[in-house]
Amino acid sequence: MSPDFDVAVVGYGPTGLVLSSLLGRAGHRVVVFERWPDLYGLPRLTHIDGETARIVQAAGDIEFALRDASPKQVYEWRGCDGELLLEVDWSGQSSGFEAHYSMYQPDIESAIDQRVRSYPNVEVNQGVGVVAVEQEPGQVALEVRPSKRDRDEQWSSRAEDRTVTARYVVGADGANSFVRNALGIERSDLHVEDRWLNIDTECLRPLGPEFEVTRQYCDPAHPNMFMPIGRSRQRFEVAVLPGDDPEEMESTEFAWSWFRERHGLGPDDIRILRQIIYTFSARTADNWCSGRVLLAGDAAHTMPPYMGQGACSGMRDGIALAWKLDLVLSGRAGPELLDTYETERRPHVEVIQRCAVELGRVANLKDPEAAAARDAAFRRGDVPPMPPFPILTTGIVATTADGTPQPLAGTLSPQGVIAVGDRVGRFDDVLGWGFVVVTTTAPRAVLDADHLDFLNSLGAVLATIEPGSAHSFTDVDGTYTDYLAAHGIEAFLARPDFHLYGAGTMPELPGLVDGLRAALGIAEVPPRRPEGAAL
Repeated sequence: MSPDFDVAVVGYGPTGLVLSSLLGRAGHRVVVFERWPDLYGLPRLTHIDGETARIVQAAGDIEFALRDASPKQVYEWRGCDGELLLEVDWSGQSSGFEAHYSMYQPDIESAIDQRVRSYPNVEVNQGVGVVAVEQEPGQVALEVRPSKRDRDEQWSSRAEDRTVTARYVVGADGANSFVRNALGIERSDLHVEDRWLNIDTECLRPLGPEFEVTRQYCDPAHPNMFMPIGRSRQRFEVAVLPGDDPEEMESTEFAWSWFRERHGLGPDDIRILRQIIYTFSARTADNWCSGRVLLAGDAAHTMPPYMGQGACSGMRDGIALAWKLDLVLSGRAGPELLDTYETERRPHVEVIQRCAVELGRVANLKDPEAAAARDAAFRRGDVPPMPPFPILTTGIVATTADGTPQPLAGTLSPQGVIAVGDRVGRFDDVLGWGFVVVTTTAPRAVLDADHLDFLNSLGAVLATIEPGSAHSFTDVDGTYTDYLAAHGIEAFLARPDFHLYGAGTMPELPGLVDGLRAALGIAEVPPRRPEGAAL
């Protein structure tokens, strides 16, 4: 008997939403189990970058998702004296969007959830928890149980168990993942246990330009920060230190005293939406895959919020798993392709994780002398620069003879505004999501029938800026012309998660296609899919 579903997704936060949507878009039978009865409805993350916005574009209605968002321009650090220590310029463009956004998480989740529910091949079960995971030959069996909450806000269950089977299961069920624990997977710990009071507010009037930036006060007496949550809300955070009374800090009296004394704000300015203490950690699962079960998002890795990349990393997991599972489930690639998921994503996550931990350590020094020395070093310019944001360095990327990535391989591909006929918009909206080949001249001039059949079997988009050619498009804002010229290339081959497999001249394009085919382990080309179709 065949499994009930192709993929069971456990958890319906940002990671599970992205994965469920993209697998549904690819036509696979997906079932989702989320123990909470509804989408959370309040923000946890407040920041996404341009790459993550492009992921949301593929998975949902990006205009709805960003309806209350605003570009995030500046991140400030203030020293012990309250004066400026560091100003990070977050302006610019990336992946067809602003480089950074301040946004309202429920809009992101609703935009993707609406898309998920439009797919008849996806079944979403909210208020249903997984209570057992059993790996069987060729499938995984999940025992699930409807759940409810009692008046004491504790979880209880009623005995209406159901067993479902799926070819693969993805545990995207958060830092306290049931799936991870059921598999007995341990986590490595960087020993970060920062506790912060989080106060989210609704702005009742414009608060002024001071509150349009993200500002970190590196005050050893009480580290604190504030940041916008899109255009109409504001978050304030205060470190919980030894000797602080958590119960007192979660009282409205503390909040209003803090707002009045620190920021000159009162009930006519803001309304408190939520006040809660969080504990930040930095842990990574020792294995992200066990048999037919994979981990993603906080189930696989957690990090403190100082780079705003926790949920962004989870959504990257979601899109990376989606395209690889699509190839495996459709029989175009073997299951060993899934081994590259952890190979690629773990190093990328760990660079961000370590950077976030170090930023938190430096910003939150509690010793006044150490904090003063830090401030002096910043003002002398005697601090190392921020490391570059990581790229993919292993897995499905073009490499040189010594195994290192070729130039541009593993970096993000551009996205600009294009026109094809009377359709004008962002590239992915006009031509689709999937593998993409962009060239200066018609790709058929250098690719033979075998190359074209292989690309067509992937549902790859072929696109050229050469006017009048097959697959030609108009580069409306010059993004592609400028990118190709700036890097001295004539073609690039991008993966569905927007990372470049490789780039080069037109004569080098056939070698890139051959390399991708070998890396994916595809020996036989299956029957053709419609040319230019998305995954």
